[in-house]
Amino acid sequence: MSSARPRPRSRWRPVRPSGPPSPPGPRRWPWPRRSPSSRRSPVPRRGRGGPHPAQLTIVGFAAGVLIGTGLLMLPSAHRGAGSATVLEALFTATSALCVTGLIVVDTPVYWSGLGQVVILVLIQVGGFGIMALASLLGVLVTRRLGLRQQLTAAAETKTLRLGDVRTILLGVVRTSLVVEGVTALVLAARFALGYGEPVPRALWLGLFHSVSAFNNAGFALFSDNLVGFATDAWICLPIAAAVVIGGLGFPVLFELRRHHRHPARWSLHTKITVLGTAVLLAAGTAFMLVTEWRSPATLGPLSTPDKLLVGFFQGVMPRTAGFNSVDIAAMNTGTWLGSDILMFIGGGSAGTAGGIKITTFLVLLFVIASEARGDDAATAFGRTLPRALQRQALSVALLGVAAVVIPSVVFALTTPFTLDQILYEVTSAFATVGLSTGITAQLPVPHQLVLVALMFIGRTGTITLAAALALRSRPRLYQLPEERTIVG
Repeated sequence: MSSARPRPRSRWRPVRPSGPPSPPGPRRWPWPRRSPSSRRSPVPRRGRGGPHPAQLTIVGFAAGVLIGTGLLMLPSAHRGAGSATVLEALFTATSALCVTGLIVVDTPVYWSGLGQVVILVLIQVGGFGIMALASLLGVLVTRRLGLRQQLTAAAETKTLRLGDVRTILLGVVRTSLVVEGVTALVLAARFALGYGEPVPRALWLGLFHSVSAFNNAGFALFSDNLVGFATDAWICLPIAAAVVIGGLGFPVLFELRRHHRHPARWSLHTKITVLGTAVLLAAGTAFMLVTEWRSPATLGPLSTPDKLLVGFFQGVMPRTAGFNSVDIAAMNTGTWLGSDILMFIGGGSAGTAGGIKITTFLVLLFVIASEARGDDAATAFGRTLPRALQRQALSVALLGVAAVVIPSVVFALTTPFTLDQILYEVTSAFATVGLSTGITAQLPVPHQLVLVALMFIGRTGTITLAAALALRSRPRLYQLPEERTIVG
């Protein structure tokens, strides 16, 4: 048996330096070492990729408020001599851009044609969303969206999948134009044929009220809002329909259009939104009819069909629309309290409605029902609700309660108005509704500024505002020990 051949030795020999040997030093790696400043942190630092989408949303709305305030302060935007005050312009611009509808001056009397056009544009931009509008312009110009633009648009439109952003944005425009156009034509025809308005005036009234209705703004070009048309179904029903459609939310509208014949294919979000909308519409209408049926200042003098029409209209409006066909100040205090609840809940997510949203409210109800049954996890329509979703719903609800309770306490201590009036006004501002008992214009200037802040917070969203302020994006790499407390 032959032995293995020895391995040949390399011809190359390391060259030893001449002179004394060098002292031993630290071991050198075969690759160049980077300086500490150039080492990449294992956790990405906030700010390397630019502003957070939540920050952009808030900055965009703030810029829109400032621009609208400046335009409304132009002398040509005011009917009287001189120009509007800073507070009047600021309050109106914020109310329009945040699609609320609260006013401190009479819209048709105080603002000129230019001022009304500015209000209309602010309503449309606010309903669609400044960041979504900016992303849409990017689609039209470049035919595609960058990742940053998609994230920004997703933060505004609450898109469930990032790849759907472009479809969502283009669909929002089509849906808005169709609903607003049809509603405007119906209203314009009614104003022209039923009330003898000139055609240009009728078209303007139809356009303004259709945009205000679809975007859940509640601005009207009549000093008594829609009280003069309380029994006119051709005015009230199209406006109520536009309010409901706009309050469902754009993702729900798209899904209903694709799968309107197959409810089993609806997503959990669509099922919850449709169920909550139907229940709240029926409950709101029944509540208004029961509490105001015999009231001599509201529904009492009307016939039964007119009572049903007015009751339905006023049952829809607290879902953040803001139109009123009866005098809100003449309602019972119990009706005010029920309206507070409806306003606080609001409409659907990713739409033009405000409030904490129907999905937030029903998710909490599902959690309570699952806890009462003793289930380990909260479920809805055969699906398990993620823990993160439950925490988000709880956070939105509690922040909303704080946003309503704290200003209400301050107003009750510093103004002569009753608590039920104050609670109604504060809830209307936070939920971007616009219904009022008539005390907004009588509040002191600091209190009106508080309402401005509430409208802004209600539109941008409590979670969006909190995320923009905190911006804690670094995940916790450890888990603390678990320990229970006594609850209840």
